[in-house]
Amino acid sequence: MKIIAKIHTDFKTKFGIPRQSGLVKGLKGRIVFEPEYRNAEALRGMEGFSHIWLLWDFSEAHRDGKSWSPTVRPPRLGGNQRMGVWATRSPFRPNNIGLSSVRISKIVLHTPDGPVIEVEGADLMDGTPILDIKPYLPFTDSHPDAKGGFAEEQNRKMEPLEVEIPSDIACLFDTEKLEALRGVLAADPRPHYQEDPERTYALEFAKYEVKFQVREGRAIIIDAHIL
Repeated sequence: MKIIAKIHTDFKTKFGIPRQSGLVKGLKGRIVFEPEYRNAEALRGMEGFSHIWLLWDFSEAHRDGKSWSPTVRPPRLGGNQRMGVWATRSPFRPNNIGLSSVRISKIVLHTPDGPVIEVEGADLMDGTPILDIKPYLPFTDSHPDAKGGFAEEQNRKMEPLEVEIPSDIACLFDTEKLEALRGVLAADPRPHYQEDPERTYALEFAKYEVKFQVREGRAIIIDAHIL
């Protein structure tokens, strides 16, 4: 496998990244190709598509490759129930390959970094290696009658958190990043087995460390400072 590109996002660490692509549509990503693949011809025709599939490397979840577990503990189930690895999107699998569907917001063919694809709704950490890009085809990739198994059942049970951001912290972010931050917190980035209302969580987002607590269905930002 060759790395064809890397994506740049506002997440320097794994904590806070949405659990699926498209959950927080305001999150931006910038796909920059590796030098040998900086050829605008490779993007010919892409302007006709609204979404693309990204196949990428779970680069922060590599193991020794000699062992694997047939079951994993999905965060959606609180980390205390096992499911078959093929029934999950866990990064802990024999081949550390991720799959995301993202919306194209802009294609810029000529930049100092070569052709660049700007996307929305990405669920990837900054610097994640991209292994392949394929167009999303709505006439075959969309299945309105599909069933979502235990993931869909758990999603129905979860209400988004209300988000409180003090004005002196809100002013640190531009409008787009502020709305993206709201979406990240509303989706509750905490591990599902943690419910301590006094616990403070630290989220690295858009050059800031954002500290917040969750109490009675509300995510409350209590501090933010530049990293």
